[in-house]
Amino acid sequence: MSSRPSVARPAVQRLVSCLLLVALGGCVVAPHRGYHGGYHGYSSPPATTTVASPPLYFYPEQGQAEPQQDRDRYECYRWASAQTGADPGMTPLRVPRAPEPLPPQRDGADVVGGALTGAWLGAAVSRPRYAGENAAIGAVFGLILGAIAQESRAQSVERMQARQQQAHQNAVAAATAPHENFRRAMSACMQGRGYRAA
Repeated sequence: MSSRPSVARPAVQRLVSCLLLVALGGCVVAPHRGYHGGYHGYSSPPATTTVASPPLYFYPEQGQAEPQQDRDRYECYRWASAQTGADPGMTPLRVPRAPEPLPPQRDGADVVGGALTGAWLGAAVSRPRYAGENAAIGAVFGLILGAIAQESRAQSVERMQARQQQAHQNAVAAATAPHENFRRAMSACMQGRGYRAA
């Protein structure tokens, strides 16, 4: 009884090659870089920077003399500081630095790597007679999976950066809120005493 090679064997080998490609394609994920290029879990939060508050100008509208203007500014400053808990003259305004942008990588390295890996796997699981054909099939599947992985990684970086940017904006708003409240209180007090804020 002669043994004939099964016709279904190359198809099974191709199926196994494709399944291996899919399985291995999902295993490799590059680490995301965090603030200042460090990897998440190993990076320190961004440092703060001191910024100067814009000055407040008040112009007398009722002919107040210079000593009166000085007294009004002093009293309104004390009142606004007591009302808001902020003292810009004694507490510098510190805001977090913006995270350094990390451009998403779409340089084709994942696509080329996927094609090469797919070709190698396709050839490795084949019989010598079908190595070329299966290498080509593996390269096509690897190329597709590499393109998907590249786009997925780039979109992940973009989402991470959007979250970092939103967190930075929220942190800046929280850091500047006391000073903004002070400015509004100071302006309201001075306007109530006959001054125009500018």
